[in-house]
Amino acid sequence: MFVQVRKITVTEGNADQVVQRFSGAGIIERQEGFVDSTVMVKKVRRGEEEVMVLTRWESEQHWKQWEKSDVHIAAHKANLGKPKPEYIISSEGGLYEVKAVKTAVE
Repeated sequence: MFVQVRKITVTEGNADQVVQRFSGAGIIERQEGFVDSTVMVKKVRRGEEEVMVLTRWESEQHWKQWEKSDVHIAAHKANLGKPKPEYIISSEGGLYEVKAVKTAVE
């Protein structure tokens, strides 16, 4: 399994906008090898908010197919030249190969 992780830091009160963007219906769900996507918000009382998006793929090859797909590239090209929303402070990502998974025992 292969995981793409993205951490998006936003100004206070704007995490829900990012959650909505990454949890709505899209084209990624129809891509071969797509397993699931998890969107999490770090619990904070005040200040900057942090949203984590974990996208799981059956393999790195499936992820690469998605990254190189016409629909993925077209979606990014549609946003070229547009300024990022003012509430986004930073965005960083990473790619991980899953080495072990534990599940609950009944």
